[in-house]
Amino acid sequence: MTTWLETEVVIIGGGATGTGIMRDCALRGIKCILIEKDDLASGTTGRNHGLLHSGARYAVTDPESAKECIIENRILKNIARHCVEDTQGLFISLPDDDLQFQQQFISACQSADIDVEQLTPQQALRLEPNCNPQLIGAVKVPDGTIDPFRLASSNALDAIEHGAQLFNHTFVTALIQHNGVVKGVKCLNLKTNTHFEIRAQQVINAAGIWGQQICEYGDLNITMFPAKGSLLILDYRINNLVINRCRKPSDADILVPGDTISLIGTTSERIDYKDIDDLHVTSREIDILLKEGAKLAPIMANTRVLRAYAGVRPLVAVDGDTSGRNISRGIVLLDHAERDSMDGFITITGGKLMTYRMMAEWTTDLIAKKLGNTTPCTTHQQPLPGSEQPKAIRHTASLAKPVYQSAYYRHGERAEQFLTDDKKSQAIICECEMVTCGEVEYAIKQLDVHNLVDLRRRTRVGMGPCQGELCSYRAAGLFAEYGNTDGNHASHILSDFLEERWKGIKPVFWGDALREGEFSYWIYEGLFGVSDIPPASTSTSTSTSTSTSTSTSTSTSTNTINPSCEEK
Repeated sequence: MTTWLETEVVIIGGGATGTGIMRDCALRGIKCILIEKDDLASGTTGRNHGLLHSGARYAVTDPESAKECIIENRILKNIARHCVEDTQGLFISLPDDDLQFQQQFISACQSADIDVEQLTPQQALRLEPNCNPQLIGAVKVPDGTIDPFRLASSNALDAIEHGAQLFNHTFVTALIQHNGVVKGVKCLNLKTNTHFEIRAQQVINAAGIWGQQICEYGDLNITMFPAKGSLLILDYRINNLVINRCRKPSDADILVPGDTISLIGTTSERIDYKDIDDLHVTSREIDILLKEGAKLAPIMANTRVLRAYAGVRPLVAVDGDTSGRNISRGIVLLDHAERDSMDGFITITGGKLMTYRMMAEWTTDLIAKKLGNTTPCTTHQQPLPGSEQPKAIRHTASLAKPVYQSAYYRHGERAEQFLTDDKKSQAIICECEMVTCGEVEYAIKQLDVHNLVDLRRRTRVGMGPCQGELCSYRAAGLFAEYGNTDGNHASHILSDFLEERWKGIKPVFWGDALREGEFSYWIYEGLFGVSDIPPASTSTSTSTSTSTSTSTSTSTSTNTINPSCEEK
């Protein structure tokens, strides 16, 4: 007999939009369950440049999106302080740019209510010394950066604390339908390989680019036109302000500082829908990113590239057009009861990371109306967990300053739960990002972490210059202690994590990255013998790789490595 659960709303997709809907529903008292086939922010949400858009980037070409972005920019700076760094941004004009475009840009920003300040080249260089000294003009805008992993996790945490339920690593296999009405979903738990059903009054398709597949379960005609964007991560933070090229959007025209590193992006390329789960960063894209990026900040030419990754933005044809000529680049909210005479099913897609909360509000307003719930949205007012940072950071005298500052930066007031005088809790697991044993324990026990890839998204373990080389084996060992698992499983999640890191390193395998890769191979294959780990009795991996070898040189191993790129 199939196990089943019952709720009011099922949300498919654990990206920013899905977790935003989950939170909005929970705060309005609507019972909901979120289903995610991998981990939170493992799809498009975790594969972007982490820009907190001011809207300036769209002011000339898409005024409506620009207005939406600046509204949400101001809201997120208030409710998600631990996810946001208010860096500010520069739009610079270079000698081969049309300086007249700058005035058009300033005027468009002012029309969209975006604060702008025109600067002289000398003023811009004082603010950002690594900016190209040949610039001929600059405009300051209220850009910033945002951590998408932290954002999705915080939304989910707040929702759970208000009664919502989360099923990560769970795949939706079908819609439950009766007489043209969607009554719920059929699911497969990928960790336990068990099937179950969730019966609900409303099912929300927030699966992003994968939403087309969900719609196909109901024989609905939603056509996605995926646009792949590739980015590079640099091994340290070379700029403190976001640097944009002051021209219409093009390849490699934005350099974003993010925590301890910088990112250059993006390219844009239409791909076949069948390729959305097998993304590759090409050498041509890397050449473009390196060449154009150095025009923004010449220092980039001498900066080591840590890894490459790619994401897919969902472009949607909403009227049955299969040619791609009538595509929406904005927010698409589809009530399938009105559009397709299929009650109980709603699709939300398109949009941007920056407008996730607005998308969630629109969707939850529609859900609430259908359910007869009159409670208004409050997500624009209530701070996310971790955002209520104390005025004065409290810490124990035995904690080093970088440790407690990093902990508060990532978790806000929630860091007080693991910042203790206990020596074991204070032990440093990741020196690059200053992650302690106590933070790892907190993530495993309270933030729905099942493996090292999940842990990376919650704590940044393995995201620094060493890419997990010196911390992943320490963190894997803690799963045996805090994760209710054994040493064999801990070995397998270590192997899976190394495979995931390898995917992003392979496209940039030259120079320092090559030397670093050889060192990692020597440690984990030559010293630890990672490919000799015995097979797991049951599948516990969320990696798509078929190998346990991280070999970066000629090897006798016959295993293969899946080179498709993961999120940053």
